[in-house]
Amino acid sequence: MPDEPIGAGPVHLTLHMGARLVRQVSPEVMEALLSAQITSTAGERGGFQLAFDLTKRGLIATRLLPEGYFDPKSRVIVTITVRGTTTVLLDGLIVRQEVGASNRPGQTTLTVTGEDLTLLMDLEERAERYPSLAPSQRVERILARYAGYGIRTHIIREQVPQPPRERLRVDCRTGTDLQYVNDLARANGYTFYLVPGPVPGHSTAFWGPELRLGLRQHALNVNMDSNSTVDQLTFAYDGTAREEPQARVQDPLTRDARLLPQPDIGPLRPPLGRRATPALKRRTLSGTAKKELGQAQAEALARAATSADAISGSGSLDVARHGYVLRPRELVGVRGSGVTYDGDYYVKSVTHNLRPGSYQQNFTLSREGLIARSTTVRP
Repeated sequence: MPDEPIGAGPVHLTLHMGARLVRQVSPEVMEALLSAQITSTAGERGGFQLAFDLTKRGLIATRLLPEGYFDPKSRVIVTITVRGTTTVLLDGLIVRQEVGASNRPGQTTLTVTGEDLTLLMDLEERAERYPSLAPSQRVERILARYAGYGIRTHIIREQVPQPPRERLRVDCRTGTDLQYVNDLARANGYTFYLVPGPVPGHSTAFWGPELRLGLRQHALNVNMDSNSTVDQLTFAYDGTAREEPQARVQDPLTRDARLLPQPDIGPLRPPLGRRATPALKRRTLSGTAKKELGQAQAEALARAATSADAISGSGSLDVARHGYVLRPRELVGVRGSGVTYDGDYYVKSVTHNLRPGSYQQNFTLSREGLIARSTTVRP
């Protein structure tokens, strides 16, 4: 994929491939790259798809493909440079390859599909006991297995303390590491994902609440004439999205059950909207009476927090007009959509679509309330 002028400077895509250790691909492989699609979504595993021109006598067809260069579990790192700023979009593994043969010259293609490095955590099932570890400590022990892939950890302790009590219970698990880490995240209203970068070959595994504080990205402008960076933004308010969880705990001595008060989701979901949306649904959480108080409180907090986002937005942008790469799982401001829906949002997902001369991003946004909390939005 050759350099193409975009905005005030060029957009340059760089591709690294290999086994565990990678190196930059040859110019012939880069020239054969037809398109790249990379998706990152909060709370889900990232994925990618790369398409190559499979010329009959080219390097890919004659040597690299037969030698296993594009086989499953081969590592792929994609970086993009926009206006001199380099961003690592992907650090993942190939899981599938497809060859589309055609009688038309130049129409035979090789397509490789893969997922981010959390795939490593989903390949082997284990059975383990954790007699003296809190949930965040168990996650830290599990993630230490993958340090050889350049994965560092950013783990935030659970909001509701759940100290281990070996005399009462011993926490056990089966299944894959990824399943268990995600289960622990959901039980605490947290999320787990991998952030590639900041340099190729390194990434950060994050386990904690969605990051809804800190510096906002450059705003998404719509309906602002020459200052618009987004052609169209669509917003929706789903009144049935937010739930009020009903959790009961039982006293082990008297056997009396009591209803837990509604938790404060502020520590997990700092409000982004001034007018909070009400919870129209009540949902009874099953099994909490058999759990300890801390576990039941954590489950109620998790359900209340993860269902809070009744406001959603979606759109697409041309990086040439926007001038910046929109990053998922961070905050961004919206301008020009009106008083009700302007303001800060959490970027739920981003899909990067790259072709020669084109860099488009599709995105989804979310927040829990209407009307911006601040009168200013970062440009």
